[in-house]
Amino acid sequence: MIYAVIGCNYGDEGKGLITDFLSSKSNSTLVVKHNGGAQAGHTVEIEDKRFVFHELSSGSFRKADTFWAKTYYPDLYKLRDEMDDFRKVAGFVPVVKASEICNITTIDDVLINMLLETSRGNERHGSCGMGINEADLRLKAGFSLSLGDIEKLSEDELTEALITIRQNYTIKRLAEETVDINSDYYKLLNDRNVLYNFACELVSNIKLIEIVKEEDTKALFEAYENIVFENGQGLLLDSEYEANWPNVTASRTGIINPVRILNDYGMKLDKACYVSRTYITKHGAGRLANEDSSIANRYEIDDQTNITNKWQGSIRFASFEDKYELRDNIKEDLKDLSKNIKCDLYLTHLNETNNAILVNDKEIKLEEFMDEKNRELFDKIHLSNTKFSKDIHEHILLL
Repeated sequence: MIYAVIGCNYGDEGKGLITDFLSSKSNSTLVVKHNGGAQAGHTVEIEDKRFVFHELSSGSFRKADTFWAKTYYPDLYKLRDEMDDFRKVAGFVPVVKASEICNITTIDDVLINMLLETSRGNERHGSCGMGINEADLRLKAGFSLSLGDIEKLSEDELTEALITIRQNYTIKRLAEETVDINSDYYKLLNDRNVLYNFACELVSNIKLIEIVKEEDTKALFEAYENIVFENGQGLLLDSEYEANWPNVTASRTGIINPVRILNDYGMKLDKACYVSRTYITKHGAGRLANEDSSIANRYEIDDQTNITNKWQGSIRFASFEDKYELRDNIKEDLKDLSKNIKCDLYLTHLNETNNAILVNDKEIKLEEFMDEKNRELFDKIHLSNTKFSKDIHEHILLL
């Protein structure tokens, strides 16, 4: 089976939980990371073990292999630390494989992101400062740096490649923006030692992953019984969701990437798994309809993953505007594809809201929320009342 796990809202819906659930279905699972990069923070808890995954997949506790697809922007610099942290929790490190044409985020991408976001003051976009958008802009400008490139370079050669990008792209990129030239970020963008130290870490860390040639990717996919595409962020942060611009991500957050990637290899998606909490969260700036700061206190919600930070502030809460908002978001994502793809809905965090859905500042019982119009879109509906994937069960109305 080939699944795609897709968040319905602004992220933090429970994609890690569902990826863990689907990964547990087979001892031969490959989880594909295909959009965004290290900005993801997907939490999985198994018994007394808890981990927030960034570049390793959320199927890692199940010993699923991770694959970075060609549309993913990994931060290779951060990988070793995440592997070491996971080893301390789980006692092993999962296998990480990656497309040779997968382009990385560089230290300059991260520094530009941080410089621009801090320079915006109260007009911040809500970026998490990981350089994903800057990596995307650099690649579109013709200055790529792939894992395949890094694999062939020495520390000095990679440093020179990074210097070339800085001289021919970064300087021009900064000239397009109003920035604080006294900022520490700006000073680091003029320090060659930063690039050398970064290059040394990358040459070391590239050895932690298995590079897969593009022509071998189909064979890789076919070697697994179970494939799970683990999306980052949510539908309402998609790069083409104009209503929320500029508070969107640089990547496609819906079903389009998995479908396109599989089409490239003559394969098809078996099921789209859409995930939502019983309310809406957003960690970052921008529009949030029906925002209600009292939700966290009323329902004693303690989100340990989305902690307050200087980039995104505090996590925000809202109820759905109406009981069809969720369905409409999914139908928009599925347009032109819905006839060929079966869909499941996963509703998480039901324990926090007394098994109710929060709609327009009211509690709606599950049976009322899942009326005929909502149910007709889905093959199955699954409910999650705890933080453990073993407790996920199918909605009784469909039996």
